[in-house]
Amino acid sequence: MSALTAFDGTQVSAIAEEVFAALIDGEPGHLYLTAPTSPSDLVDPLYAWVDMHADVSGRVLLSVDTGTAHELARALLRMGAEEPVEDEDLVDAFGEVANVVGGNLKALLPVQGTLTLPRVSATPPSDEGTTLVDRIPLAWRGRSFDISIWQL
Repeated sequence: MSALTAFDGTQVSAIAEEVFAALIDGEPGHLYLTAPTSPSDLVDPLYAWVDMHADVSGRVLLSVDTGTAHELARALLRMGAEEPVEDEDLVDAFGEVANVVGGNLKALLPVQGTLTLPRVSATPPSDEGTTLVDRIPLAWRGRSFDISIWQL
C-alpha cells in the first residue's frame, strides 16, 4: 500500500477546511464536502497543483471554475467583491492555496521529501503514468472545488 492511499477524503477535506478557515474565510464552514460531480462539469476550468517527491511521489490537484478562482483570489488578497483580479494575482493566489493544502498533506507522509512550486493552468497536468488515488468533491461558498490526489 502506498503512503498516498492512507489519505482519506475526510482527512483531506479537514485539512482543506482548516486552510480555508485560516487563510481565506477567517472562520470555518465555507468549505465543505458535497456530492460528487464530474471534473468535466467545470465551466472554464482552472487547475493548480503541487507535486510531492519522497519514497512515494504524488500530486495534489485543485480543480475549479475560473470564476471561483477569481473569488478565491479576492478573498485571499482581501480585495473588494467587484475589484478586478489581475492574471498574476490569480495565479499567485490559487497557486498558494494548492501549495498550502499540498504542504499540509505532505506533512502527514512518513518521509517528508520535497514539494514542487505550485503550477496553475487552464489545462490539467498530464495523467500519463499516474494513478488517481482519491478525488474529494468539495464546495466553497456553494461553488465546486475538487481536490484530487494522484500517485506519480
